[in-house]
Amino acid sequence: MTTRSSIPVFLTAPHYVLGEIDEDHTAIAGLQARIEEFRLLPKPGLWGWGRVRRTERTIESMAVESGAATVRAAAIDPSSIDGLVLCSTGFPADTRAHGRFVETIMRGIGLEGADFTGLTLNRCTNLLAAIQVADALVASGRRRHVLVVTTDRADEDTRMEKFAIFSDGAASCLVTREPGGHELMSCAAAHEAGELDWSNEISSDLARQVNERLLEPLGMKLQDVSALMHGNVFKPIVMMKEMQAGFTPEQLYTGNIPRVGHCFAADPIINLVDRTAAGHVRDGCFSMLASSVPGSRIGVLLRKVAP
Repeated sequence: MTTRSSIPVFLTAPHYVLGEIDEDHTAIAGLQARIEEFRLLPKPGLWGWGRVRRTERTIESMAVESGAATVRAAAIDPSSIDGLVLCSTGFPADTRAHGRFVETIMRGIGLEGADFTGLTLNRCTNLLAAIQVADALVASGRRRHVLVVTTDRADEDTRMEKFAIFSDGAASCLVTREPGGHELMSCAAAHEAGELDWSNEISSDLARQVNERLLEPLGMKLQDVSALMHGNVFKPIVMMKEMQAGFTPEQLYTGNIPRVGHCFAADPIINLVDRTAAGHVRDGCFSMLASSVPGSRIGVLLRKVAP
């Protein structure tokens, strides 16, 4: 868990971008074969199968679009951003391409001298792992404004997996000392190395551990959290695993599962943006960003700041 310093940290200007091609899930190549392979009941309403967002753009271009929108919404000069954390499950495999990859994104957003790093091994918790890194950098005083960006696109032959339908997209936010948006109260993670293989189930036990690490030091209970921004995996998985972790149906939101599917690590920010717009996140109220993969859970506790 992140140890809080005397420097308040804020998460502001969350934004996301989805693939420009909006299709029904029935357009997924080899859909019936995947349904049979995973032994899924062909009931779209049960699972939350709906729309799929695909892109023919590069992940760099989606990252630039989302990151630049965050910078504009934060009303900050890009030159004042002194940190960048990039996330993707699909960084270029050839290390000779890494420099051009980062250059394209930094120049596209207008970041010339920012320190940068990248995260990929956390899979669909990449974004929250990056927010933890950004929080630590700002809280320690080493950085003032850190831009966090995640960007991914799916391979067509694995667009449907046994736990989700994947959409292409990017998401971003600014972690900063400047008040606004959401105060970043705490970060926490729990891991079980022996369960990290993708074939295992996600763990409600790890989610409960993260809840305790986020809330107990602040004297809070889970009922003090008004909304959970979870991953947009299949509806029964979300409902079962999150309720086993102690959340109530009122704290969850499954509307984005059929609307956009599972956008890799971007889901918590997508849900934060949409639920805030829908009035689910009110001034002074607490919300939690959380995401799980087999063997790992990461959570971020936020409190919305009045404008």
